Amino acid sequence: MASPRRVAARPPGEDCVVRERSGILFVTDLAYPAQGRRYCDEDIFLSSRLREDFDLALCHPRDAVALMDRFDAVVVRNSGPVLYYREAFEEFRRQAGARATRVYNPLTGRGDMAGKGYLVELTRAGFPVIPTVDRPADAHLLPRAERYVVKPAAGADSIGLSVVDRAELADLERAGTQELLVQPLVDFRYEVSFYFVDDAFQYALHAPDPARRWELTPYPATQADLAFARRFIDWNTLDHGIQRVDACRTTDGELLLVELEDLNPYLSLDVVPQEQRDAFVVAMADSIRRLLQAGKDA
Repeated sequence: MASPRRVAARPPGEDCVVRERSGILFVTDLAYPAQGRRYCDEDIFLSSRLREDFDLALCHPRDAVALMDRFDAVVVRNSGPVLYYREAFEEFRRQAGARATRVYNPLTGRGDMAGKGYLVELTRAGFPVIPTVDRPADAHLLPRAERYVVKPAAGADSIGLSVVDRAELADLERAGTQELLVQPLVDFRYEVSFYFVDDAFQYALHAPDPARRWELTPYPATQADLAFARRFIDWNTLDHGIQRVDACRTTDGELLLVELEDLNPYLSLDVVPQEQRDAFVVAMADSIRRLLQAGKDA
C-alpha cells in the first residue's frame, strides 16, 4: 500500500506547517440512475468534505482494482447494486484480500454485503426480522398469508421483487427457481432507517407514506428503537464503517428488520439537518482514520 503523503501548507502569517495526509480512493458511480434518489449529489458533497482531511480521488467501481494500490484506503460509496458489475466486484474483493487493501466498509460484513441470506439466518435465530425462508417449499414455516414477497437472494433496489399469491409459490417450486427469498407480505404503517458510523448512532429517517419509500423526514428515535437497531449492529460485528438498519413499523407497533445495508448504504443526507450532516461527516472522517491506524498497528 502507498504510504501517507506529507503535504506542506503555509497559513497566512505563520511558519510552514507540515501534516500527514492519507490518500483515499472514493468509489462511486455518479451516473447511476437511482429511483427517487440523487446518488451523485450525495457523493459530490461527501467527497468535497472528506477532501478537507484526505488526498482524495473518485473512480467508477469497474476501475477500482486498477487504481487502488496508489492509495492508502478505498472508500466504497454510492456505486450502485453490485449485480450490475458482479464480476468486477468479485475481482475487487479477491484483489483487496490478496493485497491487504484497507477497504471502507471492510469486506467482512454479514449483511447485504454478503447477499440477503442473512435474513433467513436471523429468522432462524429469532431476531425481530420479517420472517424469511430461502425456498418456496419452506413457506409453511412462515406465518400464514394470502400473499408473499418473492425476491432474488442477490437482489438490491427491489430488482426482481414480485408479490405472488400463496398458490403461485407451488409453481415457483415446481419450476425449480433457485436462490429466491420468500416472505409474507407484511402490512406496515411506515418504514424507518437508522444510520450508524462504526457502532455510534448518527440519525434516523422515516417514510411516513409506505408508497413513497424515499420521501423521508427526520425521525425522533426512542431508546427502544435504538435498542432494536443496535441488535443488528452488534450482530454484524463490523469494526469500522457505515451501516443503515432499515425496518418497518407493523400495524401492531412492532419493528421488524427489512434489511441491514452494510456495503454502500445511501444516506439521504439532503434531508438531514445541517448540524447532523456536519456531525456525520466528522464521524465518517474519524472512522476512516481509525481504519487507517488499525492497518498500521496490525
